[in-house]
Amino acid sequence: MLTRRTTSKQYAHRLTTLGEVRGMARKPAIMDIGIIVVAACMGLVALSGCPRNGADHRIGPIKPQRDLDLTVDSRLVKASNDFGFRLYRELAKTDAASNIFISPTSIELALAMTYNGAGGTTRDAMAETLGLQAMTLDEVNQANAQLMTLLQNPDPEVELALANSLWGQHGVTFNADFLQRNTDYYDAEVRSIDFASPVSVETINQWVSEKTRGTIRYVVDHDTIRDAVLVLVNALYFKGQWTVPFDKTQTKDGPFTLADGTKKTLPMMHQAGWFQYFETDDFQSVILPYGEERVRMLIFLPKAGTTLDELATSLTGKRWDQCMGRHYEQTGTLVLPRFGADYHASLQAALSALGMEVAFSPVEADFFGMLGHDPDALDGALPLLWVIHKTRIDVDEEGTVAAAVTAGAPGGLPPTPFTMVVDHPFFVAIQDRPSGAILFMGTIIDPQ
Repeated sequence: MLTRRTTSKQYAHRLTTLGEVRGMARKPAIMDIGIIVVAACMGLVALSGCPRNGADHRIGPIKPQRDLDLTVDSRLVKASNDFGFRLYRELAKTDAASNIFISPTSIELALAMTYNGAGGTTRDAMAETLGLQAMTLDEVNQANAQLMTLLQNPDPEVELALANSLWGQHGVTFNADFLQRNTDYYDAEVRSIDFASPVSVETINQWVSEKTRGTIRYVVDHDTIRDAVLVLVNALYFKGQWTVPFDKTQTKDGPFTLADGTKKTLPMMHQAGWFQYFETDDFQSVILPYGEERVRMLIFLPKAGTTLDELATSLTGKRWDQCMGRHYEQTGTLVLPRFGADYHASLQAALSALGMEVAFSPVEADFFGMLGHDPDALDGALPLLWVIHKTRIDVDEEGTVAAAVTAGAPGGLPPTPFTMVVDHPFFVAIQDRPSGAILFMGTIIDPQ
């Protein structure tokens, strides 16, 4: 963990209040301080079930259906999707044998809030890593605000909720413009907290649990946040019902072959009908829509002779866009396991490899734009300490494999119906169709 070392005199210079003067929260002789970024996501993909005790699991007021005329700056969407694929490839370099499931949208939003407080080379490095060099800060913020508005409540059969929060160390003065931009554009809740208190861990985890409907209950511990001056959190919750459900009576146990050749038995769901389908010599791909087909799952299954690693690492934002235009309506049969997967990772190493190393540097990191002081009056650096990402996905029969999305077709249709049996590791993504934003992506190596 990279931190900032600062003397008590320097620390006292920046500690006043968040909101009103309440005195210093703590006065250590030597203190390591920095910033924590958390992105916590839950994808309940077509899970059935009722709220506990009859309670409504929605957070806050029920929002009106999305405005389909609203558009999002395509530069942000392309940058976010491409960033997701680059980040995935970095994570796969060290963890290719495990499930990797990330939310590019959640991570981009959390880092974009942080980006508002970055300066100098730190800001340049973040822009390069996130692919935002061609956009001004105002354009980035405006585009993210548009995206958040568009994603809320996609349709009656899909619940997609985004929530942001900033947790500032009690006694620290933060830059009013930094806080205002995050509340105006990211609808972020701003709260004061004492990270030295054990209650702070419970408070932040409770907020995350609430925003993910109780499905992610733990993202930080005392060791993670005790040296923080600010914790920024994005929570993304998704629950979608397939447009046409699988028939539960057709689900049968079947073998799933893991990457090492061993087999495990999983409940395999079956569906026959019309699909949006695409295949090459290397893989098969199918689109499975939710609700009114504004959000959809895409599954890429490598063929014999192609490994999942070869398939997944070949995907880029540009290749993704090309594939999206080549699915066509075709009859066939899909066999898909009912599965769940958890993923939890610290992203510092991957983000550093993508160009953000300076943001974690205890010597050079510049996030002083977050604080209510003249940066020239402060010595040292203010780095990111952690970037934490946690996801959960569950898939069952309450979804569908019927698709009505019409895309540009290649030269012609296959002469016979296809069969796609997802009985070995595969790549999966969930995409918002109107904006093109990829909400989740990753590889399922070992379905649970």
